[in-house]
Amino acid sequence: MINLSELKPSLIALAENAANAILTIYEQSKELLKVHTKPDRSPLTQADLLANSILLEGLKKLTPDYPILSEEGVHPPWKERKTWTTYWLLDPLDGTRPFISHAGEFTVNIALIVNHAPVLGLVYVPITHECYFAEAKTGAYKIDASGNQKNIHVRSWQTQHTHILTSHGARPERIQHHFGHLGNYTMQKLSSSWKFCLLAEGKADISPRLGNTSEWDTAAGQCILEQAGGVILDLKGEPLRYNTKASLLNPHFIALGDVGRLKEKCFPFPHKG
Repeated sequence: MINLSELKPSLIALAENAANAILTIYEQSKELLKVHTKPDRSPLTQADLLANSILLEGLKKLTPDYPILSEEGVHPPWKERKTWTTYWLLDPLDGTRPFISHAGEFTVNIALIVNHAPVLGLVYVPITHECYFAEAKTGAYKIDASGNQKNIHVRSWQTQHTHILTSHGARPERIQHHFGHLGNYTMQKLSSSWKFCLLAEGKADISPRLGNTSEWDTAAGQCILEQAGGVILDLKGEPLRYNTKASLLNPHFIALGDVGRLKEKCFPFPHKG
């Protein structure tokens, strides 16, 4: 096993290179963006492909023996993937739709998976030049645009008010139905793995996803949130696991900051009373 801490500077530089390439295209007029549609009907841009190329080339140099699974790469069949114990899991541009609409809510996601769990996570936010980084058993960190690094941790849940982060497609009535028992809350809509980072640095409390996501959408953010004291749990209350089945889709899940106080409020799901 490689020394993950020694990889940190190289990984951050690699993510920054991918982010800068994304921004070069982002700064073009929306009318100039070439958008294609993938077989699953999700959008694909030049920025997705360019960031993917940068990350693949860099990771192959850093760790030539580790397989790489990227949203924008070739997805090996389950027969091959199930033999992997260690591999990189990437989303070169998480939040392609807000990238296309110039909403700014997109990230670069890099995760290292070992025995079905993320042991390293990096989320880079191109629009703010902020980087979130975590390694198993070493804590989670945020590096700002000036290069200043600080340790981050989830916040203590205040029963008088709950801040819930959701995807843009979340229906307010469904959030009220499942989480209204928590009391007063605000609902903020945000795309990409940025949601997990805001939970990790104590700016929100809960982020449910009762819809489809893929494993590359959550792995990096899960590592960061877990090392900051939070969790991402499926609706059975178990942490998300990776590369355990042929499908690359995640189960529905709820991300929590203050696990000790919020897990009993949200599980079993749907919560009764």
